[in-house]
Amino acid sequence: MSTHMYTLPVEQTQWSVDGKNTTVFNWEYDENRDKLLNLYEKGKDKQWNANTRLDWTQEVDPENPLGIPDKYNPLFGTPLWKHLDRKTIAQLKLHSAAWEFSQFLHGEQGALICTSKIVQTVPDIDAKFYAATQVMDEARHVEAYSRYLREKLGLAYPIDSHLKALLDNILQDSRWDFTYLGMQILVEGLALAAFSVIRDGAHEPLAQALTAYVMQDEARHVAFGRLSLRDYYPQLSEKERDEREEFVAEACYMMRDRFMAEEIYQNLGFDLKEVKSYLYNNSAMNAFRLILFSRIVPAIKEIGLWGPKVQKAFTDLGVITFATLNPDELIATDEKIARQFDDKRQAVAKEVTATDSNPN
Repeated sequence: MSTHMYTLPVEQTQWSVDGKNTTVFNWEYDENRDKLLNLYEKGKDKQWNANTRLDWTQEVDPENPLGIPDKYNPLFGTPLWKHLDRKTIAQLKLHSAAWEFSQFLHGEQGALICTSKIVQTVPDIDAKFYAATQVMDEARHVEAYSRYLREKLGLAYPIDSHLKALLDNILQDSRWDFTYLGMQILVEGLALAAFSVIRDGAHEPLAQALTAYVMQDEARHVAFGRLSLRDYYPQLSEKERDEREEFVAEACYMMRDRFMAEEIYQNLGFDLKEVKSYLYNNSAMNAFRLILFSRIVPAIKEIGLWGPKVQKAFTDLGVITFATLNPDELIATDEKIARQFDDKRQAVAKEVTATDSNPN
């Protein structure tokens, strides 16, 4: 991606993370878990090419890139919104889409780095197998989101401070299960919920299809984390589980404010104090912030980090009711919707072919 597209110079925002990892070789090639191997097989079968599965010829409206109605903007209906002219609203929509897809892009690069670390550090060979397929998935996601920002939006934002802080914590810890917990369960789980808002609520076909296909992959990635950690965490001491629950609680409080997107309003010259008062009191924005935890809560419960500290955090955040959701049913829905986008694409291709062969 061209660095001039960023709202701040890359030299000011890029960073490196120091950490110590232990590389684990495993010679027990015959001791594998069927569920993880099945996931590995699915990971191989579901590989796809972003250049051919997506129709990049589709035009994107720069005044409303995602095709989302005004009423869903968190400032809609406020005194501030009523004073905005059409040009400013169009800028706000473009920058909002660019900010959101930029965070998706940066999160995917974080996942790429974390998953390559998992290949190195996880002790079990079947987990190494699946993590290797995820490395390819994440590289494809970085490629696709980078292309969307470059070709369709022409604008990109640096990484959000909340996501950066969480990635710092994940990457600096040398324990393999913290990488799983932080990336596979928390970051990927949050991303799945945010992706679903684009997939189900946007009206721009390319953004919808891209997000649906990424979600199909990410749902498997969260399942990978769940399968590995629910076998491992019962083996830990109470003290060790408490430490991981503390990490989950702190990370969730941090992620609650991840999608406030204050950088957009600063960049466009809004009064940030005024904007924040609207964002924190907007019912639609608050509902969105709750939805972000819909994939995380049931996964945390399943892997066994369900002590008082975690339950209190989820109660404080207002998301404890998501514990009743079935993660496998959510994955099945993601798979189904991705296939529906494939069916639409194939139907359009057949229609174009039929038209070309019968011009009259």
